Amino acid sequence: MSNNEFKQTERNRVRRLAKRGSYDRETVYAILDANYLCHLGFAVDGQPYVIPTLYGRVGDVIYVHGSNVSRMLGQAAGRSRLCLTVTTVDDLVLARSAFHHSINYRSAVVFGTGEAVSDDSEKMDALKAISDSVLKGRWEDARLPNQKELDVTTVVRITIEEASAKARSGMPIDDAEDMNLPIWAGLVPVETAFGEPVADTQLLPGIELPDYLA
Repeated sequence: MSNNEFKQTERNRVRRLAKRGSYDRETVYAILDANYLCHLGFAVDGQPYVIPTLYGRVGDVIYVHGSNVSRMLGQAAGRSRLCLTVTTVDDLVLARSAFHHSINYRSAVVFGTGEAVSDDSEKMDALKAISDSVLKGRWEDARLPNQKELDVTTVVRITIEEASAKARSGMPIDDAEDMNLPIWAGLVPVETAFGEPVADTQLLPGIELPDYLA
């Protein structure tokens, strides 16, 4: 294993269809950086929860944020063991048989320990990273958080300890005896895109659409 790969452990090892797995850091980072919504898994008194939340990555650290009264963040900030997942669906894979239908996808699973960010400077950097993950350029255009807003916001730092990626690509894989069936098979691409911006009805006169939205 090189420094460019995450160490394989019992937690992050890909078992099912292991050839689709990867532990390469750049592969994991590329999947994380192509998204902004993750699902964060944690446990409270033995009861597991999985909550969708926005995130931002800075190096080997992932930041999440929310209200001080958030149960998820309260648990995550207390040095709990966490699991974070991200998935992009690229195609529906339609096979000739129901059994062999699938999807083409890219996913990352990250394991780490949560820790509350107390330093206001790091908090601001983390919030900018999350904002940039969702829409780069918006942070510089918006009023930044004031002290009161920072004080009621919890930011959790999750240092990536272990991670793996998994992906599928290509056409359906049918059984040989099904290849002559008169059934359409192939891919249906899945695309996610932003729509046309809709201005707030109370927008001040003369404000043009920012370049990062145009």
